Amino acid sequence: MNLSQTSTPVTYAYVADRARAVGFYTDVLGFTLRTAGHHGDTIDMGRSLLHLTLMPDHKPGMHPVVGWEVPDVAAVVAALKAKGVAMTIYEGMGQDETGVWSAPDGSTKLAWFQDPDGNVLMLSQH
Repeated sequence: MNLSQTSTPVTYAYVADRARAVGFYTDVLGFTLRTAGHHGDTIDMGRSLLHLTLMPDHKPGMHPVVGWEVPDVAAVVAALKAKGVAMTIYEGMGQDETGVWSAPDGSTKLAWFQDPDGNVLMLSQH
């Protein structure tokens, strides 16, 4: 068995408000709601799934729960900002005014933002 050829990756994130989270992932980020059930909502992200599980007292962690490799971080950041999404600026990281961090050799660019429940999300360009 080779999981890379026979499976779909699923990421799990906790949310305090299912409707608000589904709205963010579908209306703002443009993904599709695949299923909604008693145990949570599954967002279809193309080649992977994101399962949102209700946890009313959820406290988000400091690290990204999901990220996307994109061809142009600056363009995606601009599009997200146009939809009201704020990029996260980390003290001392050396990000530019839009929130994008660039590796010294220019080979990698990263940007972070949060969903409505504070889960950290990340964009990367290599």
